[in-house]
Amino acid sequence: MGFWRRLFGRSGAGEINPQRLDYLNEALALERQGDYDAALTSYRLAEAIRHYRRALELDRELAGAHYGLAFLLLKRGDPDGAAQHLRAFLAHPPKGPDAQKWIEHATQALRDLGASGPTQAAAAEAP
Repeated sequence: MGFWRRLFGRSGAGEINPQRLDYLNEALALERQGDYDAALTSYRLAEAIRHYRRALELDRELAGAHYGLAFLLLKRGDPDGAAQHLRAFLAHPPKGPDAQKWIEHATQALRDLGASGPTQAAAAEAP
């Protein structure tokens, strides 16, 4: 019962308020349940988010960090954070032979979120 109380929290009238489950809390719960493979995956995702954020503290224009963080946030249930990082990725897209497929994927993800951001053409032309 304590797990559910921490997961959903309690408001004043005894109502349950869902809170976003993060990868670290998910990993801890999975470990307690004995699902070690799933727990390990969640621990790795929690670490990945931390490392992407640290990389972006050092260089705000790291396209790969924005891209990776966007999709981890999307999976975690943070569409606003994901959209912010997708727009940052498209503002300074990578260059190279495979870049266009990542740009198209990020552009489509923004469309799916209903978020406004640079168009695919504008992103492809960005310096």
